[in-house]
Formats: sequence, structure tokens, C-alpha cells
Amino acid sequence: MSKQIIEFGGEAVGVVVPDAGRLKFVAVKYHVWDLDARHFRSADEARAAVRQLMLSQMASRPPSGSSATPAVHAAA
Repeated sequence: MSKQIIEFGGEAVGVVVPDAGRLKFVAVKYHVWDLDARHFRSADEARAAVRQLMLSQMASRPPSGSSATPAVHAAA
């Protein structure tokens, strides 16, 4: 296990670092702060948690004046 950068929408939002046989998420952006210090079995599991958190945050935002929906994806 080694540290890995976790990206969302092409932007680095955190890193996972080995900790007690698992991977500990370290948030580097405020919008994923809820996941800071959480442990995951894999980097893919951390990416899925970031994606779920971000999509839930986007869904809870009030609609803006624009009808365009932003494209959002997790970087591999």
C-alpha cells in the first residue's frame, strides 16, 4: 500500500495514506472534509465515497438560474 491522490472531476480532493492496514483519507479540499480521517479498504472505495458525497451535495443545492447540468466524474 502506498499513498494515492484521490481526484474528483479532474481536481485533487484528497489523498489516501496507509494506516493500520487500511487507507486513511486526508481531505485537501473543504467540500470533502466530511471524509477526512475516514478509513477505507482501497483507493477505489475512497473514490466511491467522494463521488457519493459530491453527488449528494450537488443534489441538495438549490437550483441556479442555469438549466445546464455540470458533468461530474471521478478520476481513475
